[in-house]
Amino acid sequence: MEYIYELNQIDEVAQHIIAQLKYPTIFFYGDLGAGKTTLIKALVKALGSDDSVSSPTFSLINEYKTRDGDTIYHLDLYRLKEENEAYDIGIEEILDSRSLKFIEWPQKINNLIDNNVHSAKISSINESKRKLEFI
Repeated sequence: MEYIYELNQIDEVAQHIIAQLKYPTIFFYGDLGAGKTTLIKALVKALGSDDSVSSPTFSLINEYKTRDGDTIYHLDLYRLKEENEAYDIGIEEILDSRSLKFIEWPQKINNLIDNNVHSAKISSINESKRKLEFI
């Protein structure tokens, strides 16, 4: 599916994505500043978490809890220099879990990628408009 949306419509986009989820993992692709973390914030909120969502650029992993006690993992792999570093943060355990996983910069772990994932490619059209290709 392809969505063209204004940033003030991001909560609606999040609801559309949630309605289409078949797999517990979404890989987020896009340039720096494209809006990956902004969309993840909307998704976490729509899934029922009151946690404050921020980019795990330095910690690499943030964990959020929904009101129902479910776990959502948010990974930002931008700072990984090589794929082996992913093992140091426990990537296998996270990828194997049934929890929802939102992963930014998944191309850093190409050899660990499963086929049963969603892909969300975000590109900036202008300051307030984005294009999302969701598979």
